Formats: sequence, C-alpha cells, structure tokens
Amino acid sequence: MISGGFATVMMADFGAEVVSVEHPEHGDPVRNWEPTDGETSVWWKNLGRNKRHVTLDLSTADGQAIVQALAEDVDIVVENFRPGTLERWDLGPSALRENNEELIVIRISGFGQDGPYSERPGFGTIAEGMSTFVAINGFPDSRPLLPPVPIADLSAGLFATISGMYAIYERDVTGSNQGQVIDVSLYEPLFRLMIGDAEAYDTLGHVPEKTGNVSPNAAPRNLYRTATGYISLSASTQRIFENVMSAIDREDLIDDERFATNEARVENREELDAIIEEWTRARDRDEVLEIMREHDGIVGPIYDIEQAFEDDHFQERDNLVSVSDDDLGEVHTQGAVPKFSRTPGSIDRLGGDHGEHTDEVYRDRLDISEDELQRLRDDGII
Repeated sequence: MISGGFATVMMADFGAEVVSVEHPEHGDPVRNWEPTDGETSVWWKNLGRNKRHVTLDLSTADGQAIVQALAEDVDIVVENFRPGTLERWDLGPSALRENNEELIVIRISGFGQDGPYSERPGFGTIAEGMSTFVAINGFPDSRPLLPPVPIADLSAGLFATISGMYAIYERDVTGSNQGQVIDVSLYEPLFRLMIGDAEAYDTLGHVPEKTGNVSPNAAPRNLYRTATGYISLSASTQRIFENVMSAIDREDLIDDERFATNEARVENREELDAIIEEWTRARDRDEVLEIMREHDGIVGPIYDIEQAFEDDHFQERDNLVSVSDDDLGEVHTQGAVPKFSRTPGSIDRLGGDHGEHTDEVYRDRLDISEDELQRLRDDGII
C-alpha cells in the first residue's frame, strides 16, 4: 500500500505530474489509516501530496481503455499489485507499452515478478522479517523487533524512484528511446541495505546478532543517559575518541591499553560506556551536548516529533513546511528532500479527496466529453 505511493510522492515533490488512480467505490486503504483528524488520515495527506487523484475501475473494458490511453502519454507507470493482476486485466507491460515504446513500467510486489514466492501476497512486515533486518534489530536479550515505521515499503519506494530515474536517463541520454520494465520487490531493497553481511557469512560463516544501540564495528557508539534525557554519541575514529576523552576529563584513558585502539575499545565497550555514562548522568542534557561540542565530539539529542518542530535547524532547513489544506487547515508537512540548488522541490498541496481530479484529468489529457464522463460515472467506471 505504501511503497507505490511513496515512490510517486518523491517524484511529485520535485515536479512530476503524478496521477494517482483509485477504485471508484473504495479508495486507497491509506486514506483510512490512523491517526485521523475527523475522517481525514494524516498518512494520506502526506503520501497523496502534490498528486492528482482520479478514480477508475481497471477490471472493466472501459477502464482498461482509459488506462491504455493515459499510458500513451506518460513517462512512467507505477503499479503495486500482486504479480499477474495487471495481466488478467490485459494491462501488462506489453499492452501498456504497445503505443508508447518509451514507457517505463515499475512493478512493486512482495517477492518480485518471478521466483518460487512471486505469487504470494506480501506486505512490508513480511519483507522486513525476510530481509534479515528484523533478526538483528533489538537488544541481545530481547525478541527480534519489527521497526516502528514501514521501512521495507519506504525503502522499496525509494529504490523504485531511483530506478525510474535511471531508466529515464538511459532512455533519453543514450538515445535508445526505449522504455523498460523494472521489477522491485519489498524485501530486496532492505536486504541490499545489510551492507557486508552476505560477504561476512560466505567467507567467515558469520551470522550477525542483535547488538542493541552499540556498533559491532566501532566504540564508543551508544545512547547515553544524562540527568535530563538521552544523547547519542559516536566516536568511530581515533581523533573523535580522543576528543570525547578530553571532554570528560579522562585524557588518561587515551593510551590505556583497554581503549588505545578501536579494536580494543570494541572488546571493552561496556567498561568504556560505563565511564562515559557516569560522567553524562551527573549533568543535564544541554550541558553535556555543549561540553562535547566544545571539544569537537560528535553528539546529538534524541528528539521526538515535538522537539523536532521546536528545533531552529529544522526550521531553517525547511524540514517542516506549512501548507494550506481544505480538511486540516494550515498544517505542517515534511519538506522536499534533498536540496537542489537550481530546481528545488516544493509542497503545493496535501493529499486530495477521492476522485477530486477525475473529470479534470480525463477531460484535459484524454479529451473525454462531459457526456461521456457522465456515462462512465453512471456505469461505475469512474
């Protein structure tokens, strides 16, 4: 549900004209996701922003004809049905590209378009479990933990966006003038982010385990309690480690054989963390951050969303921008990421109503008459 919407909202934030197609009777399921303001899902307001929303029953002959007509004049079609669904409606990539050889079709599914699991239904939760991410997420003495955000869906959406741009570049810059079909599964992008794990297992038989907030590769790296909350600290280089020791007035530990090298620090991380936290717990968070930064330590606060709203850096960077919305009024949403010097993204509107732009899109893009639109509406096609 989320991956296709996230891929296309990333494109929409930077100026792509995105037409979001929903069934006439039941809209995108995300429209009903909590939290809601009245009947308005704030999830939908984010995922549907900057798009035009139309309705269409793809299982009907008229609906299929409209899809074919739309596909003749677009760069990319993104779909996230179970494999074979579009083919049952005669809307597979070959049919969609019949009158538009430059069309790029991005297909997002649980397990990909082929392989023994391809016909299985899939959601991000299943993908997260199979990606090996969940197995290493959590503390050593805890059960594996699912992430609190749908990172399999979101990472698949990002990979879909990137791959679409690759395909447009290849098509337009190399002069092939040919589109192609891109197969994105939910589990593979997140599996790809598990850097080094495949090589470590294949060569060393190493299976990563849950490590909580520490890193198996560097120390100190952890969350540390202060008198008024937590901070994050990472000292992955020798110079930064020395800066941290200077900040806590323990320069004597720089040459201590327990901590003299990163390898030694990793082996003795619990003892080192205890020393650092003894110092941080005696001070409030802001004092700890100030002292660490004065010594060029790499530290930061642990924010919740309320604290992010209050941070001047978030404001200066337009990480939160205000948009006027018919349902929510004036409301903040995340700004476009990343920053472009010449063609920056923008958030013009949040997710719209079910079918809000149906007549406009079909009339303007396909030159469908008012009478025909009414006929399609009466027949339940739109």
